[in-house]
Amino acid sequence: MLGALSQETRLRVVRYLVQCGGQGASAGDVGKQVDATSSRASFHLSALEHAGVISSERQSRSIIYSANLGNLGDLISFLLNDCCNSHPAILACCERENGSC
Repeated sequence: MLGALSQETRLRVVRYLVQCGGQGASAGDVGKQVDATSSRASFHLSALEHAGVISSERQSRSIIYSANLGNLGDLISFLLNDCCNSHPAILACCERENGSC
């Protein structure tokens, strides 16, 4: 999952899909938002879906992509609690940014 998120365009895709919430967005909308051709957008969407960061659902003639918030939350939890061992300095940083961790 971290590998998929390490690419700048993919990270922009995830940011956009998180903002879209449960309604998600079509591949065309995602491509426009991140300034990518349809083939590049499809390439990045496929990589993110394969990594479990996003999911897709066919709706009529379109495929709608949405962020997999459960998996993203699990990743954040792992980074904060397991990987960083709930280090107070890291948790304090999160609290300053968001009001809670």
